[in-house]
Amino acid sequence: MRYDRFGLDEAEGCVLVHSLRLVGGRLAKGKVLAAEDIGVLRAEGIREVTALRLDPGDVLEDEAATLIGAALPLEHMRRSEAATGRVNFHATVNGLFTASRETIDALNRIDPAITLATLADHAPVQAGDMVATVKIIPLAVREEALRKAEGLLRSEVAFRLKPFRPHKVVLIATELSSLKTSVMDRTAMNLKRRLEPSGSVLLEEIRIPHDEAQLARALERAMSASDRPDLMIVFGASAVSDPHDVIPAALLAAGGEVEHVGMPVDPGNLLVLGGIGSVPVLGAPGCARSPRENGFDWVLNRILARERPTSFDITGMGVGGLLMEISGRPRPRETVARPQTEIRVGGLLLAAGQARRMGQNGPHKLLAEFDGRPLVRRIAETLVA
Repeated sequence: MRYDRFGLDEAEGCVLVHSLRLVGGRLAKGKVLAAEDIGVLRAEGIREVTALRLDPGDVLEDEAATLIGAALPLEHMRRSEAATGRVNFHATVNGLFTASRETIDALNRIDPAITLATLADHAPVQAGDMVATVKIIPLAVREEALRKAEGLLRSEVAFRLKPFRPHKVVLIATELSSLKTSVMDRTAMNLKRRLEPSGSVLLEEIRIPHDEAQLARALERAMSASDRPDLMIVFGASAVSDPHDVIPAALLAAGGEVEHVGMPVDPGNLLVLGGIGSVPVLGAPGCARSPRENGFDWVLNRILARERPTSFDITGMGVGGLLMEISGRPRPRETVARPQTEIRVGGLLLAAGQARRMGQNGPHKLLAEFDGRPLVRRIAETLVA
């Protein structure tokens, strides 16, 4: 393809690079100039245009974007019509968006003309959210590069959308005398809100003392219930401080397994991941009592999308795992040292008030002069002395 300034005698069939505003209307960028367009330009007194002359095999931007878009998956997503070299993908369900960095990077390295941008891997989305966009940068792209890109996308999965599936959830909360009932109530409320996008329901909330044996029995009872849960979440009254602490120890005692204790996401470090049979069990970190995003959300969303996270998955969450601090967190990751300043009070000068008793148009009492000095100045000088 050739990018140049063309005289009107050779401009027919070229692609207009810049929009032209004319007396009789407008010629848009990307328009393939036809004979009637050349006539209009002549009538306007224009003698040359900046345009692109295509070579055999060059593909215009919208056609190229359509071909790339058609090679990408569409399950649980909708695809827009191509416009200005762009095709967008939107979620049609609530779910978890997953992306292959390897495949997307390989696509974006085929030719600078072809680009694909997506949400981050394992980003939760709601129906209607844009999840990916294909953009052809110039007005046309070489067919050779286009075919290579299509081949890659048909052989590798660049991204997919995993719908959230409804889960029946049991919440077990342990209690200590230091934990307020109102805090536990808010915890349950925030968990319900986290479950709403997936259509999941909280079967029951069980409150028991913060004790290994009692927690193990509560887990066993939930597993033996006629309406067995798909997921159990334990909020401990005290944060997990050791792999042998109450929550992981109770999980083992109930016949389960502990997959991982802790995670490289902050807030969210003190999470416990395990399970009993096919039922995942999450020991929630204290920060999950807040509605703000934390590591607990990252793992919960995977489970709601029918993934079964492993220790390998957890240990791979460090990059990007430094999240916004949660205000009011009992143990923030950084304590701001405040300089200690000694305050010595030698006296107080009371100088407030509107002096309404001095009359509507009267002077302010503190500015009233006595022996040529305002009252407030006399008092201040006396105080200093």
